[in-house]
Parts: sequence; structure tokens; C-alpha cells
Amino acid sequence: MTEQTTLNDPSSLPPASAHDDTEQPPPETRGTLVQRTLAEWRNLAILGGPILIAQLAQMANGVIDTVMAGNASATDLTGVAIGSSLWAPLFLLFMGTLNALQPIISGHNGARRTDKVMPVAWQGIYIALGCSVLMILLLTQVRPVLDLLQLDPASASITQGYLRAFAWGIPALLLMIAIRGLTDGLGHTRIIMVFSLLQASINLPLNYIFIYGKLGVPAMGGIGCGWATAISLWVALGALLIYLNRSRIFRQFHYWPARQRPNPAEIKRLLRLGVPIGVTIFVEASMFSVIALFLAPLGPTIVAGHQIALNVVSVVFMVPLSLGLALTLRISYLLGAGTPDTARLLARSSLLLGMTVALLFASLLFVGREPIAALYSQEDGVRRVAAQLILFAALFQIADVIQVTAISALRGYRDTRVPLLIMLLSFWGVCLPLGYTLTFTDWLLPAQGAPGFWVGLTVGLICASLMLTARLFLFQTRSEPEAS
Repeated sequence: MTEQTTLNDPSSLPPASAHDDTEQPPPETRGTLVQRTLAEWRNLAILGGPILIAQLAQMANGVIDTVMAGNASATDLTGVAIGSSLWAPLFLLFMGTLNALQPIISGHNGARRTDKVMPVAWQGIYIALGCSVLMILLLTQVRPVLDLLQLDPASASITQGYLRAFAWGIPALLLMIAIRGLTDGLGHTRIIMVFSLLQASINLPLNYIFIYGKLGVPAMGGIGCGWATAISLWVALGALLIYLNRSRIFRQFHYWPARQRPNPAEIKRLLRLGVPIGVTIFVEASMFSVIALFLAPLGPTIVAGHQIALNVVSVVFMVPLSLGLALTLRISYLLGAGTPDTARLLARSSLLLGMTVALLFASLLFVGREPIAALYSQEDGVRRVAAQLILFAALFQIADVIQVTAISALRGYRDTRVPLLIMLLSFWGVCLPLGYTLTFTDWLLPAQGAPGFWVGLTVGLICASLMLTARLFLFQTRSEPEAS
């Protein structure tokens, strides 16, 4: 029997062992359309739930650092905030690049070609190490950037110290992302959830020790946040490697016995898929940073209200983002299993699921915008601005969720370059120019202030959602046999 027959005919695959824990649930081929759709939605929930918790655990680290550094001093908080704003976009760029591992490994898992899993995983390790070197070099040479920002000497010194300490943990951070490609790709999304929670729980007491100087350790202020994060990352990585080495589930995927040499062809293949993902995420994240800089001349009240609304949106976005990550895994698996019809059903029905989620959150934000704003600030002016902008955030929820759902499905089909171009056009070609025009000029309407940028965001996201949805339908029709 040929390999092509095996990949395209699920009935030709050997039956899974009752003890085979490396499989996602097989596709449901019987039942009505509604029953099959609900079964796939249930699989998305099983995959996406742990991903959501892991994402929230990672966000919790930022909250912990912000609160504890802020209690040390305003200068420490400024240093940590600037440092975080410098490393976060770079991390998103490299994380997105490594996210190419999930669809490829999930596809091999669906095809039951587990012999191909570890060779791909090892190339991901080499990419992670290369990205670590680049990220460390960039973050330890930030003095020119700090001079450009005209930071006061005390804050600049804390930023540099924080980044130099944090840099020691960068290899552990990116290696965990690479290993996540293996565990998530095999359908075990709960593993990274557990170790993300472990890292966050270690980071909290270490912050207390290093920031405030406890247990004989000198007080480091904001710089201590960097050391706490670095140490907690290495502890979590070590615990993860020990688990994988001893786990019965991963006995055939032990890293060191299955080690591979660098394979330039496989690395190039991963980068060709992953770099557009990383750049797409970087473009979106940098756009929000640019908007914040543009709003700075409007005063601290406007900037504070904008940051509150942005933080609310970021928390809410974790749900559709987790759904999207699970969707990428599932579609890759279904294509590898030779069931493109089920993959197409899931890709299209997930748009309906995403729209349902978006309507729910939009309603909650619309009704609760004022109480939510009050949770963040006691200043009336800031609360009014935040509540107004949260209203705009509620309006663009539908377009935002549709675009992340569509682009995640396309990643499952390993289509990343055209979606990158769509996002560049939507954000940098539509959102920012329109937002700037509405915010600061009278060319289209009287100058709107901060709401102008949020209108620009909404229009840009609508453009992205329409083009990505069209791309999803057209790409499936043209390329399903090749993808599977």
C-alpha cells in the first residue's frame, strides 16, 4: 500500500491502540451535519481550554511584575514597563515563527507518521536557540533606544538592568515554545498549561524576594523582576523536560535519544511557514504601540483611558485566540488524517462559532463598560474616556474574532504568506492612516480624538475579516488535495 493511499484513506490507517495517548479524537464521519459540527466544536473546546488557561497564566506574569514593581516605586514601574514593551514584540515575532511547529507536527500525528515528529521537533529546537541569540543581542544593546525615548537616568538604568537579567531566561522561554510545538501538536495542550501555571506560581515569590530584598537577598527593585522571571522560566523548563523524559505518553518522543542534527532543508521549510506568522503577530502588536504613541500628545487622561480599553480587549481576546490556536491544530490533524471534508466543515463552521462568541463578549462590554472602567480607575475623566472606548471595542469584536478565526484556519492549511499581506494592508494601509485622519484632522469629520483611532481599528479589522474569510473559502476549494 502506498503512502499516498494511507494519507488520503482513513480506513487504511492501522487502528489506534487503546493505550495510544498521542492521538486527537478521530473525526466523526457518521451522524447528521449538526452532530458532526458539534462533535468538532467539542474537540476545539477540549484543545482550546488548556491553551486559554496557559495564555492567562502568561498574562498573569505581566500583572504580577506591574503590581509588585509599582509598589516598589514609580521609577521601578517605569523601568519594568519600558523593558516589557521592548522585549514583548520581539518575543511575539519569534514565538510566531516557532508556531510553525504545531500544524506540521499535528499533520504528522493525524497521518500517524510519528517517525517524522521528532526530526521536526529537533529542528524547532535549533530555530529556538538561534532566535534566543538574536533576542539576547538586541535586548542587551538597548541604550540607543532609551536615549531616543529620553528616559530619565534612573528609569533607563532600571530598564537596562531588568532586560539584562531577563535575557538570562530567554533561551528557556523560547525552548518552552519549541517544546510546546511537540506537546500541542500531539494534542496534549494541558501539559504547557500546567507548566505555565508552575512558572507563574514561582515568579510571584521570587519577585517578592528579589524586588524587596528578602531572605538575605539585596533589594533590587524593578531589576529583580527580570531575575525572578529568568529563574522561574528555567525551573519550569527543567520540570517540563523531566516530565517528558519520564512520561509514558511521551516514551517514544524522548528528546535526547531521538536527537537529530540540524537539517537546513527542514529548518528552511519551518521558517518559510513560521516567519510570516511571526511577522503577522508582530505587525498587529506594534500597531497598538504606535497608536499609543500617537495619542500621547492628547494628554495623560486620554492615554490612560486608551490603555484601560486596550487591556480589557486584550483579556477578552484570549478566548478567540485560544480557539484559533486549537483550530490550527485540529485542521492540521484532519488534513493529515486524510479527511479534508471534515476539515472544511470545521473551518467554515468555526466562523459561526467565533461570531457567537464575539456577540456574547460584545454584549457584555456594551452593558458593563462603565463598571469595567471603574475597576481600573477612580478618576472621573479617565473612567469616561475608558467607557467610551470600551464601547468602540464592543463594536469591533465581531470583525476581530472573525479575522483571528479565519487566519488560524488558514494556518492549519499552512497558508501564511497571503494572510500576512492581508494583515499588512488592513492595519498599516487602512487602520493607521484612517485612524490618524479621524483623530487629528478635519478632512473627513471634525477631529474625533482617541475614538478616531478606534474607528480606524474597526474599519481595518472589517477589511481583514472579509479578505481572510474569502481567502479561506478560495484556498480550501483550490488546494485541499495538495494540503492533505
